[in-house]
Amino acid sequence: MPGASDQPLSGLTALVTGAARGIGRGCALELARGGADVAVVDVQHADEAAGIVEEIEQLGRRAAFWQADAGDRDRMRRVVQEGVERFGRLDVAVANAGVSVRQEFLDITPEGLETTLRPTMYGVLWTLQAAGRQMAQQEPRPGRESRGKLIAIASIHAEHPFKRSGSYNMAKAGVAHLLMTAAAELAESKINVNVIHPGWIDTPGERQHATEAELAEAAQKLPWKRLGRPEEIGRAVAFLAGPGGDFISGSVLRVDAAQIVSLAPD
Repeated sequence: MPGASDQPLSGLTALVTGAARGIGRGCALELARGGADVAVVDVQHADEAAGIVEEIEQLGRRAAFWQADAGDRDRMRRVVQEGVERFGRLDVAVANAGVSVRQEFLDITPEGLETTLRPTMYGVLWTLQAAGRQMAQQEPRPGRESRGKLIAIASIHAEHPFKRSGSYNMAKAGVAHLLMTAAAELAESKINVNVIHPGWIDTPGERQHATEAELAEAAQKLPWKRLGRPEEIGRAVAFLAGPGGDFISGSVLRVDAAQIVSLAPD
């Protein structure tokens, strides 16, 4: 069991959407390793979510699972309320849930667009709005200024127009701008608001669009010759959630091993 000095998030409570697998799983586990109790939220993958809860409990932290659609505003308000009733307060909220329906621009359909935007953009708004309202009415923990940390997992898709990802590009760009607005509005309430832009991360969702061989081949074209790992995004989240992130708000942290800057022509 890590010592107290190894757990900068000790005593904090966090909520993570899309937490059953992929980046969300990495975030939930790294927050728990840092000492936080975690509300695990996912609309699917209940069996995997139960496994995450068990892993967090094995780390000596409290955890519980809520099956919820992040794109449902009323449901996310209830999840936050129930989480506070269970854990006492909410210190960190990570809006990670997302879906990418890949279509050519001329072929984008209302159904594909809505399937992407509901969790990926609306879900961020409803999750962090509910969390932010809770944080605004609670006092900072003793010795701390911040009332809470709001973190959105956006993407380098917010910065670069990757082909066949128009709906996803649109959603992630919207998330990044939305969170900058929230940071400006919530600064007086001492609520930190930040965005993380992952690069290409090795997640189960990537297997919906490519084979293992195709992913391995594509990875060799990246600057570090590999895809990122979910726990690497989780560590960035844990940093922002901890004391190191106390004076950081309105920022975008890119975690992509130079993928975006390497796209520039020589």
